[in-house]
Amino acid sequence: MNPWHALFGLALLASPAVAQEQATDSAGEIAPSQVQERLTVLLDWFVNPDHAPLVVAQEKGLFEHRGLTVELVPPADPSAPPRLVSAGEADIAISYQPNLYLQVKEGLPLTWIGTLIETPLNTLVVLDDSEVQTLADLQGKTVGFSVGGFEDALLGMMLESAELSLDDVELVNVNFSLSPSLYAGRVDAVIGAFRNFELNQMEIDGQPGRAFYPEEHGVPVYDELILVTRHELKDDPRLPKFLSAIEEATIWLTNHPEEGWELFLKAHPDLDDELNRRAWFDTLPRFAKRPAALDRGRYEAFAQFMKERGLIDEVPPLEEYTTVVR
Repeated sequence: MNPWHALFGLALLASPAVAQEQATDSAGEIAPSQVQERLTVLLDWFVNPDHAPLVVAQEKGLFEHRGLTVELVPPADPSAPPRLVSAGEADIAISYQPNLYLQVKEGLPLTWIGTLIETPLNTLVVLDDSEVQTLADLQGKTVGFSVGGFEDALLGMMLESAELSLDDVELVNVNFSLSPSLYAGRVDAVIGAFRNFELNQMEIDGQPGRAFYPEEHGVPVYDELILVTRHELKDDPRLPKFLSAIEEATIWLTNHPEEGWELFLKAHPDLDDELNRRAWFDTLPRFAKRPAALDRGRYEAFAQFMKERGLIDEVPPLEEYTTVVR
């Protein structure tokens, strides 16, 4: 049996209907007004500071207060969540804005419903003592990458801002061994390093890095982490409740970063280390304060970028892949 089927089984049979979980009052009697509706959210990766608003909303009871029982599920395969949501095996997936265009191109019935992290995290990184001081210095150098396609397009646009092209560098697939490849001298730079994690890890390792930011070198600004669901759920009444809880948690985190960190560790004590603490405080300013707000211009501009870089054939109408939840 597929382990995902076993995992979701009974919980997802009830979705989007009301799950029969009811709170009790002080006398131990069922309180009908507090019926909890289930909602299953597939993360993009294992739990980490990128998911702070979700964890805080859960720990502070913000979902429960709105009548939701939210299950946060780390994926066995990071590429699977959007497909599982499309297939009806979960309600919401955390994904990436660039990936959404590719998923729509494949025919997946997905729609954006909210934003979690509203700035790019992706960077091109070199060692701090590298002779690469500008992007023009990458001519004839090796650049490591993890995932082809979008990262190639990102790098290509950045190089063009320095009057170079992908033909001027040697691309090396280092899988997900980005910073170790830099340490070992296997490559001169890496594309796909997250500014809130890899740069902190390199600093901790005593081999600090230096980043070039895509949005400062010709790439349109985009949302890094987004929330998607399938089209048939776009009018589901659970969605505005969910996004309202995320917004409340994000605003609270902005006001109480240290207290939020302690709450995060209460839920996930295994993440209490220097890397996650640094990533926590680096990520907080990047969370969307209005997660349900759609920046139409940003999404249309990035769709045009994806088309120009050959990643999609046509720019789809915005209404085909975004939904403003009310």
